[in-house]
Amino acid sequence: MKGYVHSIESCGTVDGPGLRFVVFTQGCPMRCLYCHNPDTWTLNKGTQMSVDEIMQEFNKKKNFYKNGGITCTGGEPMMQMDFITELFETCHLQNVHTCLDTSGIVFNENPDFLKKLDRLLKVTDLVMLDIKHIDPKEHIKLTAQKNENILKFARYIDSQNIEIWIRHVVVPGITQNDTYLYQLGEFIGTLKNLKALDVLPYHTMGVVKYENLNMDYPLKGVKPLEKEDAIAAREKIKEGMRAARKKMKEEIK
Repeated sequence: MKGYVHSIESCGTVDGPGLRFVVFTQGCPMRCLYCHNPDTWTLNKGTQMSVDEIMQEFNKKKNFYKNGGITCTGGEPMMQMDFITELFETCHLQNVHTCLDTSGIVFNENPDFLKKLDRLLKVTDLVMLDIKHIDPKEHIKLTAQKNENILKFARYIDSQNIEIWIRHVVVPGITQNDTYLYQLGEFIGTLKNLKALDVLPYHTMGVVKYENLNMDYPLKGVKPLEKEDAIAAREKIKEGMRAARKKMKEEIK
């Protein structure tokens, strides 16, 4: 089977545990205002690669990935779920750690979809889930999509005992808000298989790409988030997590 691949990074260090071989797939329904890869939005574009071709590239430097593995990101990798599933099944046959970096946006409760998803999750060791915004209305403003199915996806993979690594970008004037950060923490705190939390400060490195693509940058004029503000945001999220976990313990009693 072949899939549409935007690019491959052979030395990923922030895309899961250890050193990663990162496959950027093509196609994404989200239109995040801070997206720094707008060239991955269009489906059925890019380079067509087979699972065998990807594994051949990976195996050239397999020894470097002994403490890492393969991560599929995008774009939105679950838009090519059959392709990703076949790739991850091949990885597991070769004892290669698999990580799915997704927004969860394509999740739905259709039985046929869930059947496909369950097959993928059987060979997925870690899900890196990007939660863009916890507030439903603000999420639509930020991404042009609802967040209902994203949150359902988080609960679903948690119920399947898949390790979850949450990512959240903090943007001045958008997600840099104590109320929203605390609410996000309350939600995250209910996930029993949470492995890690990445609070990512907004940056403007994508501006040049928009210029090269002759596109208007949606957040023009928004300054990068300062490091200390990212630290404060993380603490506010953790405060919400602690409150949620405390409430859960009290309910058990």
